[in-house]
Amino acid sequence: DEATDPSVSEENWECIQRFCEQVNAATEGPCFALRLLAHKIQSPQEREALHALTVLETCVNNCGDRFHSEMAKFRFLNELIKVLSPKYYGIWSSEKVKSRVTEVIFSWTVWFPQEVKIQDAYQMLKKQGIVKEDPKLPEDKILPPPSPRPQNSIFDTDEEKSKLLARLLKSSHPEDLQAANCLIQSVVREEQEKSAQVSRRVNTISEVSENVKRMDELLESYRRRELSPADQETLQALSRRCEKLRPRLFRLASAAAPDEEALAEILQANDKLSWALGQYRQVVASQ
Repeated sequence: DEATDPSVSEENWECIQRFCEQVNAATEGPCFALRLLAHKIQSPQEREALHALTVLETCVNNCGDRFHSEMAKFRFLNELIKVLSPKYYGIWSSEKVKSRVTEVIFSWTVWFPQEVKIQDAYQMLKKQGIVKEDPKLPEDKILPPPSPRPQNSIFDTDEEKSKLLARLLKSSHPEDLQAANCLIQSVVREEQEKSAQVSRRVNTISEVSENVKRMDELLESYRRRELSPADQETLQALSRRCEKLRPRLFRLASAAAPDEEALAEILQANDKLSWALGQYRQVVASQ
């Protein structure tokens, strides 16, 4: 109650820190803490909800794997979703609170890529149109220095940036903490682009595979002269679609060049596509 007191305008970091200590000390600390925080985040008082979100983010930074495991369950994620959904509290939740909740969930998709339920919850919000575009995480938000990051952090792959971030976060100067936030934003943007690129590659390769398989089936019927007029139109449409996929594969190959495994997948998909189009031309021309 003290840490989320709506009558206080500034965050009470001493109370928030004590709350984190209690969460870590109690066996059921993360579970109870998240129930309390969900209730406070759903408060009709904007300031109380915003304070509760700050407490939540500080717990994520300071309460370790047990807390991360509980927050990544649908039981808690659904409570956050209720704040955004017009079917629940989204009608009267303030825009500021909804914006912060969206930022929190989105930031977790970046920091905890291994947590499938967080990814699913965020994608569901986008699919339903509740979240229309990925938020820009604020660069001027200064939180107290976090405890050691969880494994699989996006900084683990870049030792130089990791050391710089650790040095900036240890500083007591606000400008250094702001620089740390800017660095995090930069790495997050890079990671988002990598993630989007992987998604484009996986989706394109999957589409190639499905189209080639369907085209092969239709061509077999075409050879036997058993293809209906509707299926002939489908076959023509498939060939046009496959032609359009070729330049997309070329662009993906250019972007994936440093990643030998990804490049091999793309080139294999391109071979399948070329073979299918060759078969189409040969069969259709011969008949």
